[in-house]
Amino acid sequence: MAKNQFRMLRSALAGVEAVEAATHHSFSRHTHEQFGIGLVSSGAQRSLSGRGMVEAAAGDIITVNPNEVHDGAPIGRGRSWRILYVDPEIVTHLSREIGGGAGRQEIPHPVIRNGAIAARFEMLFDAMTEAEAVDGLLLEELLVQLVADVMREDGDREERPPVPASIRAARALIDDNPLAAVSLADLARESGLSRFQVLRGFAKATGLTPHAYLLQARIHRARRLIARGTPLAEAAFASGFADQSHMTRVFVRKYGLSPRLYAGAFL
Repeated sequence: MAKNQFRMLRSALAGVEAVEAATHHSFSRHTHEQFGIGLVSSGAQRSLSGRGMVEAAAGDIITVNPNEVHDGAPIGRGRSWRILYVDPEIVTHLSREIGGGAGRQEIPHPVIRNGAIAARFEMLFDAMTEAEAVDGLLLEELLVQLVADVMREDGDREERPPVPASIRAARALIDDNPLAAVSLADLARESGLSRFQVLRGFAKATGLTPHAYLLQARIHRARRLIARGTPLAEAAFASGFADQSHMTRVFVRKYGLSPRLYAGAFL
């Protein structure tokens, strides 16, 4: 695959998206609605995660939890990776099965150095993206095993501090209607804080400024609409963007590939 290229591949399982990337691009802070489990194929990168700054190199498994703020920059000239984005419902259900009813809500580590897990990931990714029909039982086995692998990687880990009620109220104002125009004064009034306090508190609690959080909520909505086959211009309008170009710029900046390429994987 050429450098600075992203490919959205057809996936054999509903609720799982497969992406290949080779790039020197540095991603700004963003989130995904799905769990991400990937493998660095070459090069290395440094990234922010919900568990601090981490580095990953070729052969490392990389993970991200739903709505976990992260970014990514190459170490050196570039890096390549393959990643599966799995709907939360799938991982949560499997985690409960694996944990005997309890189950984890999050993957505990952003980087896992384990050759056996890396090999199983490659088997799953290859089977998931095969052009020809694949064995459903094999896919099911590999996915269950991979989720068990990444969920059981225990170790010391700091608990995240709870989000203050004032900031939860401000965040809910955006979550409840991400299409609405909202001002810092609106968020301040909802939270009972000053504009400066809500700006500082929001960024500390979520990892994003209110404006960045709003854009992320809108691009998540656009992604869901596009995956359902909504025309791009219509998806942009229905997600609160000024036009398709604006949506495309945000989509590429956060996900590395264009909405059109993303839509092509669902045709």
